[in-house]
Amino acid sequence: MENLRSARWIHISLVCVFLVLKTKCLEDVCPNDHYPVSITFVESAVSKGAVCLDGSPPAYYFDKGFSGGISNWLIYFEGGGWCQNVRACYDRVHKSNLGSSINMTKNLYFQGMLSKTQISNPDFFSWNKVYVGYCDGSSFTGDVEAIDPATNLHYRGGRVFSAVIEDLLQKGMINATNAILTGTSAGGLATILHCDGFRAMVPNAKRVKCISDAGYFIHSKHLPGLKKREDRFAEVVSLHGSDKFLPSSCTSKRNPGLCLFPEYLVNNIQTPLFLVNSLFDQWQIKENLDPRPGDELGWKNCTNDLNLCSSSQLETIKDFGMDFVESLPELGNTLSRGMFINSCYSHGQNSIFTRKCSRFPTLSNKTIAEAIGDWYFERSPFQVIDTVPDVPRNCTDNYTRWN
Repeated sequence: MENLRSARWIHISLVCVFLVLKTKCLEDVCPNDHYPVSITFVESAVSKGAVCLDGSPPAYYFDKGFSGGISNWLIYFEGGGWCQNVRACYDRVHKSNLGSSINMTKNLYFQGMLSKTQISNPDFFSWNKVYVGYCDGSSFTGDVEAIDPATNLHYRGGRVFSAVIEDLLQKGMINATNAILTGTSAGGLATILHCDGFRAMVPNAKRVKCISDAGYFIHSKHLPGLKKREDRFAEVVSLHGSDKFLPSSCTSKRNPGLCLFPEYLVNNIQTPLFLVNSLFDQWQIKENLDPRPGDELGWKNCTNDLNLCSSSQLETIKDFGMDFVESLPELGNTLSRGMFINSCYSHGQNSIFTRKCSRFPTLSNKTIAEAIGDWYFERSPFQVIDTVPDVPRNCTDNYTRWN
């Protein structure tokens, strides 16, 4: 069976080709703006007990910097949800590429913010870029010493994070001038959770900042499915022993399971942080909002195709968008925090990170790449939240500009 991660990147490439036809972007951005990078196994991590769910060593893909970027580092953490019980973690090992480095593809294609094409990624194209494979199921927070004898499962995601960063420090990141920690989905949540810890590990760097893509999972206390949302994170924390890696500023006040909801974390993060998200996060709407009992199929059809939604279903989706806005932190005029919160019906936007496709989604006349670059290098602040429309924007099919 074809490796799942390869399939995902092939899908992204096909989408990008489609977008070229749809938006008439120049050909050299989408179809050719990706390249293979070989896998690196962190064998030294095994002796520290910093291993994947199946006990295999963690792994990453490293593209070395060049020219003016040789002392700059961008670390990207893969997403892929969580496993909150033994069965789900066992399946993660044996039915996906998210629980073992053995199942990871030997070559991964870099693009988006990981691209080395200057015209589409002018601010970071020459940096050292690292894509860290996700193989623990806890957003890199687990730390359980005991190994499940029946399944051989290891819950060590927090140790994996530390071991990977330590390995990269030995490969030159200790001398970094600039550094970015980033990731998408569960990797975006890991970015938020580890942001201050990462900053502490590169104390000599001039500029260290974090960028979370689709990692802002909201509690949404007034919408259906609350118990499901709370139980999922509570079970993740309990199974993986995640409380050891969660910020004490949150766990001292709340049940640790609630401390995987970023709204309870971001106000206490000291390191500069940028949030890229949709206020109509597709995954959260599909998976975290329970439909009315007996209407599971109707909700599935609606969230797969918004044209099939009833008026009440659309109202629930709009309510989610309103709750998302309300959950965001008050940023004031600080330059250290940034936001690009659009109203696409999407989950994860790293694959459309580029300056060159002028018809990719924009806010205040800036693409995601322009907004992040200006914020990171302090050319100008960026804190923009789109208005909440009655129906989410279908940005996959039509990347039209709005402001």
